[in-house]
Amino acid sequence: MRGVLIAFEGLDQSGKQTQAERLKAALEARGRQAVLLDFPSYETHIGQEIGAALQGTRDYGPDTMQLLYVANRYEKKPQIEALLAGGAAVICDRYLASSIAYGEAQDLDGAWLRDMQKFLPAPDLTILLDIAPQTAASRKTANRDKYERDLALLSRVRESYSRQAAAGGWLRLDGERAKDVVAADVQQAVFSLL
Repeated sequence: MRGVLIAFEGLDQSGKQTQAERLKAALEARGRQAVLLDFPSYETHIGQEIGAALQGTRDYGPDTMQLLYVANRYEKKPQIEALLAGGAAVICDRYLASSIAYGEAQDLDGAWLRDMQKFLPAPDLTILLDIAPQTAASRKTANRDKYERDLALLSRVRESYSRQAAAGGWLRLDGERAKDVVAADVQQAVFSLL
């Protein structure tokens, strides 16, 4: 049984974590080993630095932030490769496309953002849970980080995700629908890969 890598992308509060957890449970119910990874992964040193920057206790430019995000994924590369080699389903709450979306939204070069991630395992499927920036803001009204508070930035992030999702290997879903409806679409798409 070959491993499969599924990435969930979208704005904060689009339902990525909820859908990733539901997919993990559905795969396990079918007897498949499934592992959920969140990015950024805050338990590493690089992840802690990202967390500090998001809360405003560190001040990095957009390029440095994306380098940190990408380095954080490279920290997990050996684990991802081992899981895939063992036949596991690896589910990522954010992955490669996040750096491209958030970087492009801050005027970084998309080709540079893609190139620095080319040695990371590519997703078999990237699922975009598409919601409006206003929906993201209404779903989380307190303790929003610096990106979550910037609706203009989030609009540009959404535009980048839309451009990326036009490529093969993506499934774009309306994340404003009921959780169960979205979960059914996610599971149908993923089960067809197995």
